[in-house]
Parts: sequence; structure tokens; C-alpha cells
Amino acid sequence: MRRLTPRALSLTVRPRHNPSDQRRWLSSEPTTDEGTRTPLPEAALAKKLISPFYFETGYALYAKRPSRPFPPPFSSAPFRSFSDPLSTHNRSRDRRPHVNGEMIRGVTNGDDAVLVGENFIGANDGVGAWAQKPRGHAALWSRLILHFWALAAERDASVLSSVSASAEPDPVAYLQNAYEQTVKATSAPTEWKGTTTACGALLHHIKGAEGLEPLLYVTNLGDSQVMVLRPQTQEILYKTTEQWHWFDCPRQLGTNSPDTPRTNATMDKVNIKEGDVVLAMSDGVVDNLWEHEVSQNIYDSMHSQANMLHVAKELVKAARKIAEDPYAESPFMERAIEEGLAMEGGR
Repeated sequence: MRRLTPRALSLTVRPRHNPSDQRRWLSSEPTTDEGTRTPLPEAALAKKLISPFYFETGYALYAKRPSRPFPPPFSSAPFRSFSDPLSTHNRSRDRRPHVNGEMIRGVTNGDDAVLVGENFIGANDGVGAWAQKPRGHAALWSRLILHFWALAAERDASVLSSVSASAEPDPVAYLQNAYEQTVKATSAPTEWKGTTTACGALLHHIKGAEGLEPLLYVTNLGDSQVMVLRPQTQEILYKTTEQWHWFDCPRQLGTNSPDTPRTNATMDKVNIKEGDVVLAMSDGVVDNLWEHEVSQNIYDSMHSQANMLHVAKELVKAARKIAEDPYAESPFMERAIEEGLAMEGGR
């Protein structure tokens, strides 16, 4: 069983005229259930971004239950006394979760995790049933995989190469590395169990007839969704296909799951243009809104206010309205009925 946790990451592609004009968020800034980009550690701010394109971003979140705190050693011990040495006192004030000496990227939403950056976005849907299991912590799994995934992409030479380089990124390999790193980080003596779906989009570029053009690498494992829209023509250019073992049991990475990125993840390259909109959505959105409702909501929001944070908030608002209506018709209700299950309303 997985609880409703709508998440929407709305992004439009822009050419980079002056990288210094784009604000990169410091890790010390507060995070909420909405924002433009998720925080970065200070060390990451020094890295030069060479890509000629970037995401103009916004994200919005909603969860029915609050996120659980991360357990040690991923969270710092609380401050105990003013008599503690200054070195440990300073560390004890930092309540941000860490792994391998680095701040864990992204933000947590219930059992799920999102990460929003200039050239990489991800939405991982943690399976909430692990909260009822001994040493179960799906939120930790979803966040760690997203963290290690972003790091692998960030450190690959093909992503950080010059615009003239012909090297090609490999998001599935990055996800496989992230999965292996998460297994290691959650193994004994600090064993924690959980599973999560994984969905991400990496913005890169290729040489076209008229110069450099943006190219999107979309990776998916499970039932979250990436959708690409072109508002100018109101087209749905692309969307990922859900992966299920059976109804309401998606492919997932983690404890006792047979799935791995190398064998089960899909990766597609999507040719896009400046102004196209990229959505990364959890099943909390796609189980409650049909694709034509999602696309029309985006077009209407952009018409009223072409701001990606506003667009993301409006989409989550629409999904939440259906989810909380016991009499609403929804895609999840339709699929449940097709499986012979009695159900009505949103999810």
C-alpha cells in the first residue's frame, strides 16, 4: 500500500546567456513543500556549469503524513551542552542529513524524494508500507538513491565536458551506481530497509544543423512519470510508460526487490526546444489526473502566469482536489475497476 504523495516538478528549457544570473541555492536556505530548486552544498556551487542550456524550474509537494527523521548515522546527534568542544558543537547544530561526509541532496516528501537542479531533476516514490516493518525506512532509500544518482551525473566527464565534446552521458549507469551505493550505505551495521521507484531527466545537448540543441535523457523505473509538453502547439511530445509487476505493485529498487537499473530501467532521448516544459510527476499526480487534464492544467497556468513554481503548485492543487474527493473519477479508479476491484474516488 502506498499513500498519496503528489509531487510535480515543472521545468522549461532556456538557453544560458549569462550563467552568473542564475541563482544556485545554498544548502543553508530553508526548504518547504515548494520552491524553485532544491538546496546544494556549498562545495557544489564552485563547479562551473558549461552546458549552453538550463532548466527554469519550480516544484510543489504534498504528503498525507509528515516525513520521518533520518536515523543515525545519516542525521547529526542533537546538541547536548554548551560545554561540548566547539568542533562538535558546530557539527551538532547542523541537522541536515549526511552520507559519506556529504550533505544528502534533494528534499523529502513523506516517503518520497525530489531533486531539482539546473540540468538534472528526479522524483523517487518510496513505498510507504516499509514504515510498518522493523528497520524500514523508504524515505531514506528514495532520498539516498536520488542523491547518489545526482552525484554520479554531476561527476561524469560527459556532463561537465565542453560544449564541443562528443561524449555522451549514461543515466542508467549513474542510477546503477546510485543503487549500489545505497545498498552499501544501508547495510550492516547500519541496516535500513526500503524500496523506491526512480524517475529522472538529464538535460544535455547535441550538435544540430543550426548549432547546439538541447537533448533530454529520460530514465524511468516504476510508475512515476516524465512528460514533455510544447505549449506553443499544445502537444504532448513524450511521456514515460509505467512499469508494474502487477496492479499497484510497480518495479522498484531496494530490499527484496528483483529489479535493478541495469536490467529494468528504461532510457529515452527526447529532442526538445527552448520553451518546452518537462514534468516529473509521482503517481500521486498521474493516478488522479488523466494526461489531457495534466496538459491543460499546465497550459492554463502558463497563460495566467509563466512561472514554473506557479505551474507546479497549480498542478499539485488539482491532483490533491481529486485525491481527497471520495466520489471523483480518476485514472487509478478506472484501472482498479478493469482489474475487477471495487473502488471509487481519487487516490
